[in-house]
Amino acid sequence: MSVTIGFLGMGIMGTEMARRLKNNGYAVTVWNRTTANIDDALGCPIGASAAEVVSTCDVTFAMLSTPDAARAVADDVVKGIKQEGSKCRGYVDFSTVDAHTSKEIGDAVTQAGTRFLESPVSGSKKPAIDGQLINLCAGDKTLFDELHDGPLSIVGKRSFFLGDQVGLGAKMKLAVNATMGGMMALFAENMKLVENAGLSKTDMLEVLSLGAMNNPMFTLKGPSMAAGGPYPPAFPLKHQQKDMRLALELSDELGGSLPVVKAANEVFVEAMKMSPDVGDMDFSAVMKIYNP
Repeated sequence: MSVTIGFLGMGIMGTEMARRLKNNGYAVTVWNRTTANIDDALGCPIGASAAEVVSTCDVTFAMLSTPDAARAVADDVVKGIKQEGSKCRGYVDFSTVDAHTSKEIGDAVTQAGTRFLESPVSGSKKPAIDGQLINLCAGDKTLFDELHDGPLSIVGKRSFFLGDQVGLGAKMKLAVNATMGGMMALFAENMKLVENAGLSKTDMLEVLSLGAMNNPMFTLKGPSMAAGGPYPPAFPLKHQQKDMRLALELSDELGGSLPVVKAANEVFVEAMKMSPDVGDMDFSAVMKIYNP
């Protein structure tokens, strides 16, 4: 492929997305704040800094864990854009952040002299491995169009362009993830209800699978929840809680109310208080509230 790609953030999601791009013929250079955490099997060149990656690649993608991390890395991205001879023609941020952070990053990137696209993704590790993520994009339409049939179609099964106003993608992602967190909290709570009633949690899973409430999340997460674990992280619990917190903040800004999300968020907060490692487990480990 003629387009060279940079990828910043080699966590659970970024690693698999970069791997797919590399395996589909793109020249990918990666960077992570902690170099030792980069998967050796990825086989991609490692940049010395985020700025170096940005300056030497045509398009750079990022997948960072928190708004603070996304802003901090964006400072170096701007340096890379401004470097003499920089090749950068666009910056795409896959991170899940609030709309204000996304706009702040977008403004900094465009003022530095290149195009910006926010593209938070719906999906976790397995969809990332399979290229089945859903890209929720907003920002520069020309950059979206250039990437739609290439990199975006390799990491995702569908890409939505939600508008040129940066922040629209972030808002959609928070609504989607708040829904997911509420579903998971309710799922865990009622699995415990079934157990307390002397019924089989496995039977409950089968009943759900045969009706209108059948969905991939219950099918994938249910068996380990019914068994009391383990909970290997595909989407860490601490990130699910972070997204619900951001959704609640967005609702407050808009003058709305999310009582169900608020209650679910409190369940996830309590789960993280159980032990220091729970936040790093999969978000289905919220079941530990009911079955420690």
